[in-house]
Amino acid sequence: MLEWLRTRSLRLLEIGIGIAPWLLSMYVFFWLDSSGTWTSETPHRGKLSVVILTTGMVLSFLVLSYFRERRKK
Repeated sequence: MLEWLRTRSLRLLEIGIGIAPWLLSMYVFFWLDSSGTWTSETPHRGKLSVVILTTGMVLSFLVLSYFRERRKK
């Protein structure tokens, strides 16, 4: 019973760590908007949005892939 709980807790922790980069990239959008830095007149706003979101998603994918590979061993 305790082993099941430990395994489940570690899995949830790995998922939390894995999605952290993606959540951080979403927070960057919130922070830029709330600080007034990110306006509709910001040059290359669309390109920067794609770069920020893609970076967060790729990093999350890599972290989650690392945890999955480590679990297989």
